[in-house]
Amino acid sequence: MLVVTGALTGLLVGLVGVGGGALMTPLLLLMFGVVPMTAVGTDLWFAAITKLFATRVYHGHGLIDWPVVQRLWIGSLTTSALTLIWMKLHPVDQASIILLKTSIAVAVILAGLGMLFQTNLRNLGHKFRTTDGVHFKLLQGPLTVFAGAVLGGLVTLTSVGAGALGAVFLAYLYPLRLTPPRLIATDIVHAVPLAMFAGFGHLLIGNVDFKLLGALLLGSIPAVVLGAIVSARLPHVILRITLSMVLLLIGAKLGWVAS
Repeated sequence: MLVVTGALTGLLVGLVGVGGGALMTPLLLLMFGVVPMTAVGTDLWFAAITKLFATRVYHGHGLIDWPVVQRLWIGSLTTSALTLIWMKLHPVDQASIILLKTSIAVAVILAGLGMLFQTNLRNLGHKFRTTDGVHFKLLQGPLTVFAGAVLGGLVTLTSVGAGALGAVFLAYLYPLRLTPPRLIATDIVHAVPLAMFAGFGHLLIGNVDFKLLGALLLGSIPAVVLGAIVSARLPHVILRITLSMVLLLIGAKLGWVAS
């Protein structure tokens, strides 16, 4: 079951850039009963290694926008480090576990909503970009760094958001520059060092289950390569809407369990 779950999640990551955290962490909690902190720490490494294999495919096709990735890293790696320090200084207790489950549920719901309205946000960004291009480009850089900062804290705490919410931010901030395949590739490449950085912190804290990770990667690595190869040839709208509805249902279920 773990291998199959890893394969399905890896395929989604390759196809639409989403699923590494938004789908895997809730599945580990709900289906396999993994402890929340271990689910987050293990999933960060699962997402990082899985997306690393997709990155090679996207790089070979020239789809990665490196300047955008660098702006995201400035914000995300900084807040990831600060979040890890906070987690180290505040040991986990029962109240923290409840808070973490609730945070994951909220992050998953936000990811689902973001994916559902991604096209609307892209259209809004397109309107702003074409009607007031000077101000839009002036704010584009700082807002990208800020978006990265939000993702860094959220991903480190919950392992959710790098793919789903990252894609939403980029769809609004770069409506002309990033076509859907370039957006997916850029979003995935940003997520790899962020997940590894946060994963190292969780590894030092003791939140990574290597046996669990190995089983998940056994399924995800070949599946994510396949998804990345066929990604540019499939309609992303149907996949994105379906996945967003699944995330909303999972998030609601997680919230109910946490409460």
